[in-house]
Amino acid sequence: MSTVAYSPSLAGIPTSQLPFFPPKPVKFKSCGLISWYVNSVTISSNNSGKIARLQFSSRVTMCSSNPSSIPSAGYRQPKVVWIWTESKQVMTAAVERGWNTFIFPPDRRELANEWSLFACSQDYSIHEVSDSDVFFENQTAIALIHPLFIEEEKLFDSEGRRVATFYEVSSPQQLQLLQPVDKQPDNVIINLLDWQVIPAENIVAAFQGSQITVFAITKTPSEAQVFLEALEQGLGGIVLKVEDSTAVLELKDYFDRRNEDNNILSLTKATITQVHISGMGDRVCVDLCSLMRPGEGLLVRSFARGLFLVHSECLESNYIASRPFRVNAGPVHAYVAIPGGKTCYLSELNTGKEVIVVDQNGKQRTAIVGRVKIETRPLILVEAKEAENCTLYSALLQNAETVALTCPSQGSGFPKKAIPVTSLKVGDEILLKIQGGARHTGIEIQEFIVEK
Repeated sequence: MSTVAYSPSLAGIPTSQLPFFPPKPVKFKSCGLISWYVNSVTISSNNSGKIARLQFSSRVTMCSSNPSSIPSAGYRQPKVVWIWTESKQVMTAAVERGWNTFIFPPDRRELANEWSLFACSQDYSIHEVSDSDVFFENQTAIALIHPLFIEEEKLFDSEGRRVATFYEVSSPQQLQLLQPVDKQPDNVIINLLDWQVIPAENIVAAFQGSQITVFAITKTPSEAQVFLEALEQGLGGIVLKVEDSTAVLELKDYFDRRNEDNNILSLTKATITQVHISGMGDRVCVDLCSLMRPGEGLLVRSFARGLFLVHSECLESNYIASRPFRVNAGPVHAYVAIPGGKTCYLSELNTGKEVIVVDQNGKQRTAIVGRVKIETRPLILVEAKEAENCTLYSALLQNAETVALTCPSQGSGFPKKAIPVTSLKVGDEILLKIQGGARHTGIEIQEFIVEK
């Protein structure tokens, strides 16, 4: 007997494919993910050949589809991904990343059966078990896929139940006909043959509040992003039709960056110990394609081990209009936080690059850089100390009233959001993001390093 671990999730498995008693079906508003764990695999022999007996346990996870309470992040809801391919490399890459639903033409049922049980490991040997099953030895994981089959512009599961209907849209007239209907199946798959952005937005508007999940067929991750972000909410899912596994990896990277926004960063209080005017230097203003609210800014630092939360210029003043899209971030040598847990130099930012916007409570979101402006300005050195380990952290910033550091959150009422660097004094409290000290090309690494 050998025991293997199984982790990929299945978005609804036909009972005829499962050698065990499945749980009673539960219909969710968005999707239901069933994780089937292989407890053991027993191999025995008889006159007809080798037989594999698999023992499973299951866990059901609900994917919430309630709208976000924050309008600017309203499109960041769980999305469904189905794969349309005949490439085993694409299939393996998809299942390793948790995408188990595959679409097949009606004449490719044999391929679907071949993929129904496979190993995610790169190093395995295959043994025939029976006429319809394959057993993988020395594998790290066993996965069951959910095949769907195309028949006459409709999509059916292996038990013959209709799960979706295909629609081609190449004209405004065809788009007008695509409206939610009570007797419609749960899923609609659209193939936009002409325009993409405006039709996708019209479909999101038309199906808003409907129980129907609308998918769009896409051939590239960049197309998928258009569909998933249309009118902020986006379509309910995509069908990725590719034969190159690189597209799967890029799409998963996009979802990973989206999901970062759900993570709360741990920010630390620090006390100002010194403020010192330093002289002239080239500082960087970062203008974003998003508006920032009071309490939000960018994480910037002179050294790798601690980032200061530099506030945006969204606060009103008497001498200059507010610029809620801008952060006067610091000199060209300073680090700034970007998605993926990485950093880059402020001098490396340019139009189209992404950065992380963080608020007082550690909530983060991704924003796109619209412009970077570098000018020579007077600088001020700020030093702060964390209470727990007494480590000193420092940052150089422009010496101006519009440049401020974010304060710790003080609850309800009208708490102070930021302190201008020109008003900073010893004993003031500001916010830091503490992390490891060593970086290589923006990626945190474990090594000995001294910065001073």
